[in-house]
Amino acid sequence: HLALHALNVNLGYPSLITGDAYNNVSESIASKVGLNLHRQPNHPLNIIKTKIASYFDDLHAKGYVVNHPRMQLFDNLSPVVSVEDCFDHMLIPKDHVSRRPTDTYYLNPSTLLRTHTSCHEVPLMKKGIRNFLVAGDVYRRDEIDASHYPVFHQMEGLRFFPELSQAVPYDDRVAIVQEHLKSTLEGMVESIFGKVEMRWVDAYFPFTHPSLELEIFFEVRGFGQWLEVLGCGVLQRQIAEHGGVVDEVGWAFGLGLERLAMVLFDIPDIRLFWSTDARFLSQFKDGVITQFKPYSKYPPCYKDVSFWLAPDFHENNLFEVVRNVAGDMVEQVSWYPCWRFTYCAFE
Repeated sequence: HLALHALNVNLGYPSLITGDAYNNVSESIASKVGLNLHRQPNHPLNIIKTKIASYFDDLHAKGYVVNHPRMQLFDNLSPVVSVEDCFDHMLIPKDHVSRRPTDTYYLNPSTLLRTHTSCHEVPLMKKGIRNFLVAGDVYRRDEIDASHYPVFHQMEGLRFFPELSQAVPYDDRVAIVQEHLKSTLEGMVESIFGKVEMRWVDAYFPFTHPSLELEIFFEVRGFGQWLEVLGCGVLQRQIAEHGGVVDEVGWAFGLGLERLAMVLFDIPDIRLFWSTDARFLSQFKDGVITQFKPYSKYPPCYKDVSFWLAPDFHENNLFEVVRNVAGDMVEQVSWYPCWRFTYCAFE
C-alpha cells in the first residue's frame, strides 16, 4: 500500500497539487489517485464491476446486441479531465453547485478531478465508440459520515441504436429505446441481486431525457426497504451531437459501486473499502458475494469543537481539514450546535 502511494506521488500524477490559486487538491486526496480499488482482484468494488461487465458480455454472446460490437469496458481512464468534458458537454448549468470549488477538486480553472464517469462519454463518442461501459474513481468534496467519502467509484454504460430508421418519428424512437433500457437494466439488477421487487421512478438528470431511477425492495440488516440502485435515461441529443453522433438515439445509465457493495456485502462503513488489513481483504473472493464480518472493537470517541465562523464559511472546507489532519480515524462530523468530531477506528 505504501509503495502504491509512493508510485502515485512520484510517477503517476506528480502535478495534482500545484501553486495555482484555484488548486484545492489536498495531499490526502492526491494519495488516493491511481490506487484504483475497482481494478484490484478480490476487492468488493471489482467484484461488482466484473458482475456488471459479465452481464453485458453474456447479452452480446447470446446475440442480444445484434450486429453491434461488445460493450467495451474502460476502467483505467485518467481521472484528470477538463471542465468542458465534465460539465459543459454534459449540459451541467454554469451556476450548478457541483461546479463550485467547495464541491469539486480543481487543479486549475480548466482542469479537475472528475466528479462523475459521465465525463468520458463525449471523448469516447468522438473516437467512434458507440457502445461502452466506464468504471472509475470519482472525486467530490463531501460531508463526513459512514456513507460519504471524497473518493468513490462509479460505473456507467451507453448504447446507441443506429438500426432504428430515421423515418420513424423521434419521439417514437425515444419510446422504443427507453423500453429497451428498462428491460436491459432490470435484467442487470436481477443478475446482481437475484429475484427482487423493482420499481421505476421518474427523475431528472441534465444529461438524459426522459430520466428514471430504478429502485429495489431489499432487506438490509433485517429491515426491508426501497433502495435506489441506479439512474438512467435516453441520452440528450445535444450530448450525442457533442460526440459527433447525429440523428441516433441512445440510452445511458450510471450507478455507484460502493452503494451496491455496501448493500450486497453488508459493509457498514464506506471507509472500509480503503482498508489494506488482511482481516478485511481476506473475506472477499472474485465472483462471490459474501457477508462482511466486522472485526473492529474500538468504541467511538467524541470531541466537540466551537470556533468563530467567517461569513464565507463552507462546511466542506472544514471537512477537508479534518480529513487531512485525522485521515480516516474520524467516522463522522456533525453539528449539535457545535461541531462534533466522532473518532472511531474502522479496523
